[in-house]
Amino acid sequence: MSHTLHPLRRQRLQRSELAVPASNPAMIDKAATGPADYVFLDLEDAVAPPEKERARKNCIQALNDIDWAAAGKTVSVRINGLDTHYMYRDVVDVMEQAGDRVHTLLVPKVGVPGDLYMVEAMVNQIEMAKGHTSRVGLEALIETALGMANVEAIAQFGGRLEALHFGVADYAASMRARTTNIGGLNPHYPGDQWHSAISRMVVACRAYGLRAIDGPFGDFSDPEGYKEGARRAAALGCDGKWAIHPSQVTLANEVFSPPETEVTRARRIIEELRKAEAEGRGAAALDGKMIDAASERMARNVLVLADAIAAR
Repeated sequence: MSHTLHPLRRQRLQRSELAVPASNPAMIDKAATGPADYVFLDLEDAVAPPEKERARKNCIQALNDIDWAAAGKTVSVRINGLDTHYMYRDVVDVMEQAGDRVHTLLVPKVGVPGDLYMVEAMVNQIEMAKGHTSRVGLEALIETALGMANVEAIAQFGGRLEALHFGVADYAASMRARTTNIGGLNPHYPGDQWHSAISRMVVACRAYGLRAIDGPFGDFSDPEGYKEGARRAAALGCDGKWAIHPSQVTLANEVFSPPETEVTRARRIIEELRKAEAEGRGAAALDGKMIDAASERMARNVLVLADAIAAR
């Protein structure tokens, strides 16, 4: 193990992340009582330009009126991109009027670390000016060729950064990739054409202590397609996946929750290794398979997640 270690910066349960257009107060209210671990109020792609100002006001009201933490949820706001004139007002208004109520800001289309620096500088100043004692985190959407080319540098940004998300729709557009639907697979590609990009992002996250979140699957009439995509993301190490429709939330929670048999086995692995340790052995056998220190690290990952789910 290298002497250079970057532990997880912030533990948050993020199996399912429900996207909610802030232009629709009824949908916000439903999201607050639903089963999603994470809810992000969207000021960006889901809101048409004429509705931006109203959506921002709805967002601030929902942050102040709803006790999201008491509902067992993390609440985030996706601000508009740095290349728009909406972004600065999103940050200023949300932070000044509800900065002690929002948990994270989701920054879209991050291309270079300087994009995060700009948002962080604004958040720092507003928190100090308003006297907020809570600390708002930042999350970055990797959804352009530039962002993926710089994903390792972005992950190293530090500061308030907690997580990276893979934004498959804009990424496909940026790459000029041919795809059948948002997050869907091209039948002419031999496998999953998003595998390489997600894997690279996850490596950057794990190297520098960030959570890794898979993005949307557009066809909400195809639950099996959603689950297959979620399973592939989980296999690569993602912590969770977006839901663009409430029906996808339970699917994400199912896929990213360890089954009871896996939790039980994790506990048995640790028990057997403690016995082996007491006998002066560094490895042991469980159900006919060798287990060692690496097995314990994997087992503890399962148990941390199981405990977080139970605590929710």
